[in-house]
Amino acid sequence: MSDRHFDQLATRFAEKIYGGAKGAIRLAVLQADLEESLPKRPLRVLDIGAGLGHMSLWLAQQGHDVTLAEPAAPMLEGARQRFAEAGQTGTFIQAPWQELLGQLTEPYDLVLCHAVLEWLAEPHAILPVLHQLTAKDGWLSLAFYNRDALIYRNLLKGHFRKMRKNDMAGEKQSLTPQQPLDPRELATALDGLWQVETQSGVRVFHDYMPVEFQARAELEALVEMELAHRRHPAFAGLGRYLHWVCRPV
Repeated sequence: MSDRHFDQLATRFAEKIYGGAKGAIRLAVLQADLEESLPKRPLRVLDIGAGLGHMSLWLAQQGHDVTLAEPAAPMLEGARQRFAEAGQTGTFIQAPWQELLGQLTEPYDLVLCHAVLEWLAEPHAILPVLHQLTAKDGWLSLAFYNRDALIYRNLLKGHFRKMRKNDMAGEKQSLTPQQPLDPRELATALDGLWQVETQSGVRVFHDYMPVEFQARAELEALVEMELAHRRHPAFAGLGRYLHWVCRPV
């Protein structure tokens, strides 16, 4: 298995993830968490696996100095266009995470690693690199595809044969991640490198709603309820993604 990039799927990725409620909820939760955790001053930000630059653009609009690192040329070009249309500037680097330590000389106040780990052949291998790229008094914003939520969704759908095989990986050309993360295993891997300060669920109920209910719900109300329940003690762990804001130790 090798790391998965999105050279041929950039347009489909954008339409599927950010063309509707799923993307809106994801951005709302990530932004709310960072607004709560970060100081009110300009930061040097590195967005690893930046994709089409949605989060980086939002941070640039808040006055932060943003560097986007993305291995897929079509995705990075889409981010460039998004920044240009918004009248914002950033630094754009086409490179996989394995090459960043050789190209970047100073650590960053904030490192974003959103929806990256689940596409890597060895997800935990990136963690020491993230640590080196983050300033000692900085922050890591880590969002990952939650294996617990995938298991629960398969149980609800009655996919018991899949459950017995314990095969949660997506198909090679699908947009279902190849390596969903077990949050307990990830927490163990973070030990000694990071202290998790806040934990939120991203889409803690939306993806479990019947399609007809999703269609009837107003986007504003969906976002409001997702934000209100993102840290609920019973529901947060069911988020399709989990978002952890971490500090180096």
